[in-house]
Amino acid sequence: MNRQHVSSGTEWEEQVGYSRAVRTGDRVVVSGTTATDDDGDPVAVGDPYEQARRALEIVESALAEAVVGSA
Repeated sequence: MNRQHVSSGTEWEEQVGYSRAVRTGDRVVVSGTTATDDDGDPVAVGDPYEQARRALEIVESALAEAVVGSA
């Protein structure tokens, strides 16, 4: 079975073998998603609603990439 990695572009990927998401078959696993901007800086410090919104936005993007990448 093929394994597809969705990159987050952070330094941690090479250092600890991290991927934003991994797709194997019809299953996609997303992990380690925090509310950060494109430079890795925290977003909306002190605002849990906006932090959750940003983290889910990142998850949505990773899922979309995993689905499109498998087509």
